[in-house]
Amino acid sequence: MTNSTTKTSRLNRTRPLTAVFTCMLLLSSCNQQELAEQTPQPPTSSARDPSIWPSLDLSAIKDPAVETQVARILADMTLEQKVAQMIQPEIRDVSVEDMRRYGFGSYLNGGGAFPNNNKHATPSDWIDLAEAMYQASIDDSLDGSTIPTIWGTDAVHGHNNVIGATLFPHNIGLGAANNPTLIESIASATAREVMATGIDWVFAPTVAVVRDDRWGRTYEGYSEDPEIVRSYSTAIVRGLQGSIDDTFLNDDHVIATVKHFLGDGGTQNGIDQGNNIDNEQALFDLHAQGYVGGLSAGAQSVMASFNSWHGEKMHGHRYLLTDILKNKMGFDGFVVGDWLGHGQIDGCTNADCSKAINAGLDVFMAPSDAWKPLFHNTVKQAQSGEIPMSRINDAVTRILRVKVRAGVFSKPSPANRALSGRLEIIGAPEHRAIARQAVRESLVLLKNNQQLLPLKPQQRILVAGDAAHNIGKQSGGWTITWQGTGNKNADFPGGTSIYDGIENAVSAAGGSVELAVDGNYQQRPDVAIVVFGEEPYAEGNGDIKTLDYQAGIKSDLKLLRTLKAQNIPVVSVFISGRPMWVNAELNASDAFVAAWLPGSEGVGISDVLLRTIDGDIAYDFTGKLSYSWPALPTQSNVNRGDRDTQALLPYGFGLSYGDKDVLSPNLPENSTTAAANTDSERVIFRKSVQAPFSALAGAPDTLLEMTSNVLNVDGLQVRTRDRDVQEDARQLQFSAGGQSIYVIASNTPIDLQTGFSSQTALRIQVKLEQPPSEPVTLTMQCGDDCAGAIDIADPLTAMPLNEWHELSINLRCFAEAGVQLATVTRPIELATKGDLQLSFSDITIAPSDSATACP
Repeated sequence: MTNSTTKTSRLNRTRPLTAVFTCMLLLSSCNQQELAEQTPQPPTSSARDPSIWPSLDLSAIKDPAVETQVARILADMTLEQKVAQMIQPEIRDVSVEDMRRYGFGSYLNGGGAFPNNNKHATPSDWIDLAEAMYQASIDDSLDGSTIPTIWGTDAVHGHNNVIGATLFPHNIGLGAANNPTLIESIASATAREVMATGIDWVFAPTVAVVRDDRWGRTYEGYSEDPEIVRSYSTAIVRGLQGSIDDTFLNDDHVIATVKHFLGDGGTQNGIDQGNNIDNEQALFDLHAQGYVGGLSAGAQSVMASFNSWHGEKMHGHRYLLTDILKNKMGFDGFVVGDWLGHGQIDGCTNADCSKAINAGLDVFMAPSDAWKPLFHNTVKQAQSGEIPMSRINDAVTRILRVKVRAGVFSKPSPANRALSGRLEIIGAPEHRAIARQAVRESLVLLKNNQQLLPLKPQQRILVAGDAAHNIGKQSGGWTITWQGTGNKNADFPGGTSIYDGIENAVSAAGGSVELAVDGNYQQRPDVAIVVFGEEPYAEGNGDIKTLDYQAGIKSDLKLLRTLKAQNIPVVSVFISGRPMWVNAELNASDAFVAAWLPGSEGVGISDVLLRTIDGDIAYDFTGKLSYSWPALPTQSNVNRGDRDTQALLPYGFGLSYGDKDVLSPNLPENSTTAAANTDSERVIFRKSVQAPFSALAGAPDTLLEMTSNVLNVDGLQVRTRDRDVQEDARQLQFSAGGQSIYVIASNTPIDLQTGFSSQTALRIQVKLEQPPSEPVTLTMQCGDDCAGAIDIADPLTAMPLNEWHELSINLRCFAEAGVQLATVTRPIELATKGDLQLSFSDITIAPSDSATACP
């Protein structure tokens, strides 16, 4: 059977090709009105109609014996023990002794949080923490409870917090593969790697149906179309939890979480945690299909979403959480919150929110130090009747029901479970083989001028681009660290970069390959493969204004054009978490591959790009766009079925070898969009350090990059904090006698002079938590022997404690102190020899009328 026949039969087997999809796939002239009629676009409304929602048949997972056991446990619990089951703290802010004292029902590690705050914690370290927390939870000496706790983790593309784990392509690439059977295998492999570290519960799958690709979580969605999302949700829940009628929650499987309920992919303008204004029918048709699939497969937990529906936050939405999800759809597992999402409800704080529980939230996700007052306030609210005891009992019943179904009361402790400690499971060869297959099937060929691909491996091949030999960049966000930043190839033992795969195949065939990131080769190549794309990001930080790739920078385009001008054929491999407007890059490429975020098995790309030694096609392209590709940089919400909208390449498009190109060789390149940072504002830190800057700390001659949530160096601790959203601030704690400094630096000089006015200032949002005991120098550097330092101890001391204020210093002050503003390499260098604790959030260069007077 030929590759093309295999591809077609798989598509027909996994998802019937409707007439609409067929016309897109074959690129015949599709009538946009006909497409729109397939997906009606009703007017927005928040009117409520429960008849829209189905009653799911979940009888297969119901067991009277389970209910009897749960009722017996519940009857013996005190109010404090019940509330403790409803609180989920995070490992950086809860100790084993806290677990012994309170007996929390669960705990989590946030993205980038590790046992002992060690990014390179071994699988054994993860098991040790799981075992210690478990033993503390069943120790009744302080809280009187022997109910085991469970650990939840974000395993969203493999066990992605653990060094050495298999990292699968992110969901957007898996959507392009359109292979639910493969998805179930990926989920099963993930479950085994998670169980090997003693963890019980994963916060996956994400079933968002993305409607605006500017959203920073676009890559977490399988498709813009609910059809793929529904089938995938069924498959991944079955893979994670096991089949209801066979392997359900046995020793090889974990508790799954379908998230985020509801409508997170449909917020206005793609704003993370924003407002969804779809009417209820569209909310069900578009955004709820993943829940129909996942709950029908037996998903035991659902995570509430940060977003609102018509202005009402989902964490406090009784109609959707209780009336629909629990009562109408019949979900009898528990609803867990997202990272302090309850604190965003009107009238609530992170430490006080009866509204969320009364609306139907069962478990507060309470990282930071919010868990302790939240526990005590919730107890008081239950005692006063503000939260009815019936609601407390319902929430705890749901939590216990899931624990009993998962065997938590009958299984051995985490260190003694069937898979725990079997370290050969982490990154196992059979798991990497599944991931490699997923990479191959996720690739979408957008252009192949004169059938340049597949390449003969006997040629001289140049591999260029900053993503070519960068496993961290090819893996994207939610990779070891939350945002996927600060990772090196050494952090991925057993993984392969895209270059690794090419080099191995070409060398084996007798060809030659040269890696030159900047394209400056030593020997003229026959062909160049350029691997480039988006820097890693996760939620919040990934939101963008337009889909214009490298707006205002275009360094990758320059590289492509430089090679093209030398008549070197160029194959572009584009790494991205969403479709982007890359018309100019397409024009400068002879072949163009959308590779998405392939994960740790970059070798899967060379499998498809290169012929075998004998000249045969090893693997054809089978991936098809599960997101429409934009024709304009402003076309961020072009989706299958939208009215009066024409994508550059439609949903379902993807070339195979031998197919003719459909794109013009001269696509329009004019863009009216502006760069994200205009001359009126240079953003240095906003939610995270912004490119091209990076954050470092340590002794002046041994600075370390912050690669996790906490960095400890001599006399200085740096850690992430929450101000408005998750980890959008940093806390600096200096200790007297320490030698460390905190630095935000750029590898290339930044011009802070051209285009800025005389009133431009360095503006820092600061919260002072401990006043300085010694002078505090804020230095701006402009290269060797070029710097200007200012003592900011007085303006800091003048700030009220524990309140956010702006520290604004006119750039003129730094210029007068010796800085050449046209060549700034370090806009921030903070140091003190005394004690000081402060937090900061936004740091910008922008106009200010209230700048601090120069010292």
